[in-house]
Amino acid sequence: MKLTFLGAVGTVTGSKYLLEAGGKRILIDCGLFQGYKQLRLRNWARLPVSPKSIDLVILTHAHIDHSGYLPLLVKNGFKGRVYATPGTCDLCKILLPDSGFLQEKDAEFAARHGYSKHKSVKPLYTQMDARKALDHLHPIAFHMPQSVEDDISVVFYPAGHILGAAIVELTIAGRVLVFSGDLGRQESPTMLPPTPISRADYLLVESTYGDRLHDGGDAEQSLADVIARTAARGGTVLVPSFAVGRAQTLLFYLARLKKQKRIPDLPIYLDSPMAINATELFCRHIGDHTLSAQDCQRIFSKAHYVREAEESKSLNKDSMPKVILSASGMATGGRVLHHLKHYLPDPRNSVLFTGFQAGGTRGDSLISGARSIKIHGSYIPVKAEVDVLSMLSAHADADELMAWLGHFKAPPQCTFITHGEPAAADALRHRIEETLGWKTHVPDYRETVALR
Repeated sequence: MKLTFLGAVGTVTGSKYLLEAGGKRILIDCGLFQGYKQLRLRNWARLPVSPKSIDLVILTHAHIDHSGYLPLLVKNGFKGRVYATPGTCDLCKILLPDSGFLQEKDAEFAARHGYSKHKSVKPLYTQMDARKALDHLHPIAFHMPQSVEDDISVVFYPAGHILGAAIVELTIAGRVLVFSGDLGRQESPTMLPPTPISRADYLLVESTYGDRLHDGGDAEQSLADVIARTAARGGTVLVPSFAVGRAQTLLFYLARLKKQKRIPDLPIYLDSPMAINATELFCRHIGDHTLSAQDCQRIFSKAHYVREAEESKSLNKDSMPKVILSASGMATGGRVLHHLKHYLPDPRNSVLFTGFQAGGTRGDSLISGARSIKIHGSYIPVKAEVDVLSMLSAHADADELMAWLGHFKAPPQCTFITHGEPAAADALRHRIEETLGWKTHVPDYRETVALR
């Protein structure tokens, strides 16, 4: 049995782990690389194994850095099943076609405006490619062991983080491998806490926040403060929001702040068809999160849903103060780019980030103090207020990761630290070794390790 790390090492994107055991090839997660150009170029490189030779895929959750490579895998010959929770399968039906659509639009825009160096600009994959990939999805409910191959079974446990997110437990010939996926917070206003796990022969654990703690401040009050001072200037609050998870949490807080009259009665716009669809889906998966059906109806009805592109454009023509939630959360694509071009140059406005910004993304540049950012081939001056509410992150911080690891009754044979920038991964490695005395390893990109 051997494991090859094809992504999410040295970075928080591109999650792909190839497990070879019993003559089978299993890909755990199938994500796109995002952020720095040298990472994004990996999406275009051939995998070290043929997609045709992969027997099955298991997804921890639907975020594009964990699922977004799936259309290309199918396009290049993958024929097997893709196992995931029902929530993840339903979200993939929204996110993957949207990803294909955005890549088609970005390629078309680059070709039309000539800001690409390539003569022929093609998308990585299309909406049609994404829809074909959806035929391979096979849902497995939480807590239900499922045989996926001879002597290979899988169980999904709630990981928190977003709707459908799972901790994956794979049992192969009696040996147990656990993949944490992205672990959520212990105290989330909308999501369940990560399920405690007590044993594994081998463990892969994420380390997004392995070297830091979340701001312990009051998320609601911080959000209220940004909105109040921006409205007082006559400005608009633009929130680049992750369509799945973060958008719903923000709507929860905004509804409560409005009810308590702690913010001005500004219109709230959810300007992302994907986020709208994800919000509606959230209400159909009662039991996978902490909200009741009544809560969903009450909270999510407070926002104006913006589905059509023309209506989205009209928001920029309206000078009245307002709150706009628009994808993507790291400002890597989507409608939020057009809003950023409009609102960044005006000091009355605010741009509010609400989660981790991967290195090389526009979000990372903005929270790092960039005075201008490049959008659609042009540099846009940054004069708006830029804020970040790190306490709204959907990832466990260093203490929460250690608390989750503390439930293991015995140390795994080896714990692999993945899904983190180098400093975060190494800090978590050091802390696990010093505190728990476990054997750990921070793998390199495309490294293969033998599992005894």
